[in-house]
Amino acid sequence: MTTWEYLTTPLLIHNTAAILNNWGKQGWELVQVVQGPEGGLVAYFKRPSGGGAPNAALGAAEQAARQFGDEQ
Repeated sequence: MTTWEYLTTPLLIHNTAAILNNWGKQGWELVQVVQGPEGGLVAYFKRPSGGGAPNAALGAAEQAARQFGDEQ
């Protein structure tokens, strides 16, 4: 049986494609985009467990924050 790991991340409207492509390169599949509690968009991703090194999602999130934070 496949087990999954999940990730949620906010989406910045002006960089949506870049954000989604960044997570896709890490092996994450977009499951759903919903409006967050404060009005922004939140993306939900999944991938099979063991799809990356431990804490790979945290490293990818830090990389995305640095990349997209500089563009604002």
